[in-house]
Amino acid sequence: MVLTINDKEYEIDATTDMPLLWAIRDLVGLTGTKFGCGKGLCGACTVWLDGVPIRSCSTPVLVAIGKKITTIENLEHTHASLQKAWEAINVPQCGYCQPGQLMSAAALLNDNSNPSDEDINNAMAGNICRCGTYQRIKQAIHVAANSKTEN
Repeated sequence: MVLTINDKEYEIDATTDMPLLWAIRDLVGLTGTKFGCGKGLCGACTVWLDGVPIRSCSTPVLVAIGKKITTIENLEHTHASLQKAWEAINVPQCGYCQPGQLMSAAALLNDNSNPSDEDINNAMAGNICRCGTYQRIKQAIHVAANSKTEN
């Protein structure tokens, strides 16, 4: 079967019930997307499916066939100012959850270029940060939203 990931087609040999996360990481070799809980509860595995954030650990490959998958590896091309804000605010502590956090934050900014604190809280609610950097995450999203270079 063929998966389109970051605008590139990959021929993979997988069962249709394989979690998308493992196809992305193990079969395609894009390891930026992380395994967290394996149940779709923590958000570490967040990728976009046709522009919508999903939990790749609980989404079977079958659901992604014929759709556009976007991973953290592609974010620098579409949301460089968000990544720069993340660095400027020094958001990451351990960094493990950050790919999922960034993917959810970028999806929010795609839908809402000037989110309120409540909008950010709602959009990011499914992403857990064990280090508790939620205030820095919110601040970085505001900085990126105010940036003139955001795509």
